[in-house]
Amino acid sequence: MSRPVKRSLTLRGHRTSVSLEDAFWQAFRDIAAERDQPINDLAAEIDEGRDLDAGLATEIRLFVLAHYQQKLRGV
Repeated sequence: MSRPVKRSLTLRGHRTSVSLEDAFWQAFRDIAAERDQPINDLAAEIDEGRDLDAGLATEIRLFVLAHYQQKLRGV
């Protein structure tokens, strides 16, 4: 597994960065493409719904994990 790499996102007009491993970043991009949604919009959705005690990178990882767990269960 690769080390986290800092990547830039724009959330509601504001630049921010998240540090994600390549596998999570690629999976996140794939999910956005599956949903026909810009990655910044998907990140903003996750950001809006996150617990302020958790960082955005953590919430993205959990989102990716939940997405693929649901697929495995056929949900």
